[in-house]
Amino acid sequence: TRNEYPLEKILNEAAMKDKTVILTTLNDAWAAPNSVIDLFLESFRIGVHTRKLLNHLVIIALDQKAFIRCQAIHTYCFLLVSEGSDFREEAYFMTPRYLKMMWRRIDFLRSVLEMGYNFVFTDADIMWFRDPFPRFHHSADFQIACDHFTGIFDDVHNRPNGGFNFVRSNNRSIEFYKFWYSSQETYPGYHDQDVLNFIKIDPFINDIGLKMIFLDTANFGGLCEPSRDLNQVCTMHANCCYGMDSKLHDLRIMLQDWRHYLTLPPSLKRLSIISWRVPQKCSLDSLKTNGSPEKSVEED
Repeated sequence: TRNEYPLEKILNEAAMKDKTVILTTLNDAWAAPNSVIDLFLESFRIGVHTRKLLNHLVIIALDQKAFIRCQAIHTYCFLLVSEGSDFREEAYFMTPRYLKMMWRRIDFLRSVLEMGYNFVFTDADIMWFRDPFPRFHHSADFQIACDHFTGIFDDVHNRPNGGFNFVRSNNRSIEFYKFWYSSQETYPGYHDQDVLNFIKIDPFINDIGLKMIFLDTANFGGLCEPSRDLNQVCTMHANCCYGMDSKLHDLRIMLQDWRHYLTLPPSLKRLSIISWRVPQKCSLDSLKTNGSPEKSVEED
């Protein structure tokens, strides 16, 4: 099975009028039936004004198996093959294979920007509950979700999470992605998110005039810092979580919580009395007791 269409053609078909696409990556470990990718697509189907966004989603498969599964469940699939490496099985967090996969992604996203497309990049373990586009900042070149949000959109002390960002294609963002990618040589052995944390304060970013914005966890939450109000939430990320079983468990609870919220009458929705029942298996306590470095790729 190979790509019948070049990337350019797929992006062109999937793009919104303003040349924006939604991108996610998929490997075999997340592609199995009833696994992460199914929950991800399900969230779009039941979210508020999100179903139509599936028409703009391109799934980037990192191996053959993920590509075949993608073709069975979604319209726009692209197989990203990189020489001599296949990202089939679970790549454990911070192993050379994991790092290679993460940096391959940064390089790929730069190429999308160079083709003139804006993108929302989303990990597949992020549930899309509302259309996020009204919540994006108009003037930003690069905006990114956070594991921890300080309350200030342009505060470099925010802790960004590489699993969700919206990037506009322009010279600034392209230069930034090249700089980010090349910075892996400055910080060898770190993954893209750590390197972003090092370079977000680099003078180079000011020099190129890139406007970087950090997104509020009230709208773009996660298990590290759950969004507090279900009336405000757009996306929820199963971050701060070890192990596929824990992740799947908490993602399913999230979808249940959301379905329950949708059934409430408007008067009760407004009270925002219900909250997330997660984290459960992904609780931060389990991280402390777990202590093992074998954190799987699926986790970040």
